[in-house]
Amino acid sequence: MMREWATVVSWQNGVATLHSEIKTSCSSCSARKGCGSHMLNKLGPKNAHVMKISSPDPLIPGQRIELGIAESSLLSSALLVYMSPLVGLFILAGLFQMLFHSDLAAACGALLGGIGGFIIARGISSILGRSASYQPVILSVALPPDALHVTTDA
Repeated sequence: MMREWATVVSWQNGVATLHSEIKTSCSSCSARKGCGSHMLNKLGPKNAHVMKISSPDPLIPGQRIELGIAESSLLSSALLVYMSPLVGLFILAGLFQMLFHSDLAAACGALLGGIGGFIIARGISSILGRSASYQPVILSVALPPDALHVTTDA
C-alpha cells in the first residue's frame, strides 16, 4: 500500500477536499544543473495536488490524514499510460509501412498510433478511475490542529 499524508481544506456533506504536497528530492541533489527532472519541476506548479475523497466522519480544515492506494492499482495505471501509446505507435507504424511501402507513411502511422493510444488510455483510465480499487482510502486521521495545548510555567 502506497501511503501519503494530506491536509484537509474543507469538508461538506461527506466529501473532503484535500491538499497533498508534492515531494521532490531535487533540493538535496548535486546534479541539479544538468538534470531534466529539476527543470520540469521548476516549470510545473509549485504547490500541490487538490483532490476530493468521501469521508463519512466530519473533518476539520487543517487536519492531517493519511491516504493509501494499492500498489497494484498504481502499477497497472502506469502500465496503461505508458504502454498503450507505445503499442499504438508500433502497430500503426508497421501497418502503414506494410500498406504504403514508405518511411513517411510509417512515420505518419507512428504519430497517429501514438496519439490514438493516448486517447484510448485516457478513456480506459476514466473508466478504471470509477472503480473502488483505484480510489485512495483514508488510513488514519490525525488530531485536529487545535486539539493539543501545551503550557509551560515560566
